[in-house]
This record gives sequence, structure tokens and C-alpha cells, in this order.
Amino acid sequence: MDLSLPLKHWDMFAAGVWMTLQLTFLALVVGFCIALPSALALCRGSRWSPLIRSYVYVFRGTPLIVQTYLIYYGLGQFEWVRESVLWPLLREAWWCALIAFSLNSGAYATEILRGAIATTPKGELEGGRALGLSEPQITRLVLLPSALRRALPQYGNEIVFMLHGSVVASVITIQDILGAGRTLNGRYYVAYEGFVTAALLYMAITFAIVFVFRQIERHYLRHLNIQPATRKGIGPTGVGALDPAAAR
Repeated sequence: MDLSLPLKHWDMFAAGVWMTLQLTFLALVVGFCIALPSALALCRGSRWSPLIRSYVYVFRGTPLIVQTYLIYYGLGQFEWVRESVLWPLLREAWWCALIAFSLNSGAYATEILRGAIATTPKGELEGGRALGLSEPQITRLVLLPSALRRALPQYGNEIVFMLHGSVVASVITIQDILGAGRTLNGRYYVAYEGFVTAALLYMAITFAIVFVFRQIERHYLRHLNIQPATRKGIGPTGVGALDPAAAR
């Protein structure tokens, strides 16, 4: 392996990192904006629930690369799409990738948030009602903060999966991290240098995401950590238990 090749073309990989982070971050933001109202609608039995379930089923049941191909190559086959005001965007690979990634992330995030909302303890909601809060206030001040805290571990995994799934962008001419690696290998007729460099960059970004989410989880989920007993006669769950010696 010639390690000087990636160093010589560090600017190409830096641009690839920026493109990957840009697509991943924007897709996650748009996906979250889709997922939050969708999850609430599913939990509350909205009239839109069948449509939302169909959307989630389709985008969770098909590979991301197929979705990207259908949007990038498929939409241009329809004349009414080419004549619409959206065609200047839909003919660009970057916008097609962003749309596909956002819809895919939104489908997975919908299920993550739906599960977190559905498993919110009823006592928390009843406590809000006992304080005289209205239903919108309970949703905003009690339900969503509680559900989002408990969804953190699963959503952290979704961010990592979305980062790894973003490699699909390279197959529709976008120069992301993997695209930079493929360009390097093709330019110098080498087999490993570009791909190994891309793998190391993805690993570094993944480890950074995992570290950040560990810190966030440690802060927002610390109330779920069970502290060991510090006083004699107090069990590990905080419930009093008689000391056998004291009982005698």
C-alpha cells in the first residue's frame, strides 16, 4: 500500500467528509421533522395513520439504494415531472440523495419515536393532568421530553446507520467519502488505498458520534441509573429491607 496517495489528495477526502456530513445531518433533521408528527399521529389513531403506516412499511421494507435509484433515475422518466417546477431540483443528484435519505430516515425514526411515546408511563401523563395542564401542554412539557430521552440510544444507532447508508450517494455521482476513495483507486489503478482511507474516516466519524451520544445519554438518563445502597438496611432499589442481623 502506498500511504502517500491519500495524503497527497487529502483535500479530495476532506471535501468528501464535508459532503457526507452535510447529507447525513440534513437528512436526519428533515427525517426527524417527518417522524415526530407521524409518531404522534400513529399513537393517537389519527385518520392519517394508514397512510403513515404505508409510508413506514415501504421505506423500511426496501433498500436505501433502490429508493435512491427510483428517485434519481425513475422520476425523470415521467414527462409531468420534467415539466414541473421541481425538475431543476430533481435532476440534481444531491437533491435526489437528500430526498431519499430523508424519507428513509424519517421512516425509521417514526418507529423509534412511536415506540418511545407508546411506552411512556401513564403516571407521568396523569401527573400533568393533576396539575391542570391541557393536552397540548402535557404533550409538549411531559410526553415529548420523556419519550425523547428514552429514545436517545435507539436514535443514536439511527444516526450511525444513516452515516453508513450515505455511501449510496457515491453511486449517483456524488463525491462523498467513498466516492473520493473510488476516484483515488481509479486514478492510480490501486485496490486498497482509497477504500482503506474511506473506512478509517467512517470509523473516526462513527466513534465521535458514539462518544457524543454516550455523554448525552449519561446526562439525560442518569436518573435511570440504580445507585448501590449506601446505608445498612436499604436495598439496591431504594426499598427498605431488614438487615438479617438486626432482625435477630
